[in-house]
Amino acid sequence: MPFPRPLTGAGRHPYAFSFSGLKTAAARWAEAHRDRGEELPLEDGAAALREAIADVLTGKAVAACRDHGVRTLVLVGGVAANSRVRALAEERCTAAGIRLRVPPPTLCTDNGAMIAAVGDLLVRDGAAPAPPELSVDPSAPLRHASLQPVTRPAHAPAA
Repeated sequence: MPFPRPLTGAGRHPYAFSFSGLKTAAARWAEAHRDRGEELPLEDGAAALREAIADVLTGKAVAACRDHGVRTLVLVGGVAANSRVRALAEERCTAAGIRLRVPPPTLCTDNGAMIAAVGDLLVRDGAAPAPPELSVDPSAPLRHASLQPVTRPAHAPAA
């Protein structure tokens, strides 16, 4: 069962993507199974979602490279750890004559996880956590973060 490919229709910006419609489609798919009293085929749904996302991301990335004369695509971040995204990017880049550069999966980490880890370290170091009513703004600049260097005795091994 294929899920829709968001922002791929005529008149759409060729490189824009949003997955909010895809999330809605997945929710409706799950509700339809529930309403019919059927067991939710999670593996099938997860595979279909992954395929839709991989298709849109790699298709638009390769199109942007091709349209702008870019000869190398670098796939990074948490999405680059996904084996289907990697495989489809490689397949499409090869077909388009574009070099693909992807770090090993162990180096493909999510930026959100890194920011959360810094937040955890700051709170452990005594910084007050943000209040729950703080508005979320993903484009807000990070103006300051401070961590104290770890001081160890000369004979203590590093952790």
